[in-house]
Amino acid sequence: MTAEISTATLRHNPLNAVTATVERITYADGRTAVRKQLRKPVDSTGPWAASTDPRHWNYWRRELDVYQDEELRKHLADAGLVLPAAEVEEHADGAVLLMEDITGTSGTEFSLAEHAALARACGRWQARPAGERAWTSTGFLRDYSTTREVPWHLMNDDAAWQQPLVAETWPPKLRAAWTYLLAHRDELLDLVAGLPRARCHLDFWVSNVVQRPTGELALFDWAFTGDGALGEDLGNHIPDAVFDLFWPAERLPELAETCIANYLDGLREAGWRGDPDQVRLAVMASGVKYAWLLPGLLGRASDTSHNAYHQQTDSRHLFQQRGLALAFVADWCAAALSRVRR
Repeated sequence: MTAEISTATLRHNPLNAVTATVERITYADGRTAVRKQLRKPVDSTGPWAASTDPRHWNYWRRELDVYQDEELRKHLADAGLVLPAAEVEEHADGAVLLMEDITGTSGTEFSLAEHAALARACGRWQARPAGERAWTSTGFLRDYSTTREVPWHLMNDDAAWQQPLVAETWPPKLRAAWTYLLAHRDELLDLVAGLPRARCHLDFWVSNVVQRPTGELALFDWAFTGDGALGEDLGNHIPDAVFDLFWPAERLPELAETCIANYLDGLREAGWRGDPDQVRLAVMASGVKYAWLLPGLLGRASDTSHNAYHQQTDSRHLFQQRGLALAFVADWCAAALSRVRR
């Protein structure tokens, strides 16, 4: 076995009890690989607690099953998507995934054309029915979004809304729009749950994709994979690109329309003949996932520093961009409710 000569920690969510470490390993012969260590649940509590339930959104060993599923790998490849090659090693306390280190353009640097290509490929993949698997998550959107630790009371706290980072950067109508979203949160969750289903990635966003120089798009971090609405992955991908400052909020409408149009084209290319309005509903209404985010930001607006995807950033710019994106999501959700009530 070739000796390791160095390791570098890669950005990941350190709060998730499943993930111990994610590292890039460099070997003496110059090869590299990505090593992800997973932990078995041990009295895990809190919003990022690990689970031994295969249907739970944070089932600890789901990625082991994903990377060994050859049917999924083939369906992705047929759509122009890559599931990285991986070796799986289980041990008493958890498991290790030793994955192919795929190089190319990170999704964090994607142009509009590259976002379009990703959405189109996702559509081609999700147009195909997926075989039943015992390890796929169910109820992700509701379970994930309603188990955050959230200072809900700040929505009605005038002082919280008068904090400079909030009062000076957020759109004036955002408070009323988010109050409306929260009042109809269960209705939105029910709406998404009743729309056409697909096998979804459920953590589909720019930090989990790399485009190879050949054009293939590799997807990583399959920990939440399972049942979702057709279009739900886009409902995550589009706003998340702005929330973590990888796409300008001022161009969010352009990103949204480009991704949705290309996703629908990808679905049709793979033989899907469903109702595009239902897909658009899923994209828009799944924005309810972020119901917790705005009150959370109110609770952190007076902190001395702020992070975007675990890296410190300019606080004023972060709140301004997130405020615009939150207003966009609130409008999405309101429009979805309006459509179904006609």
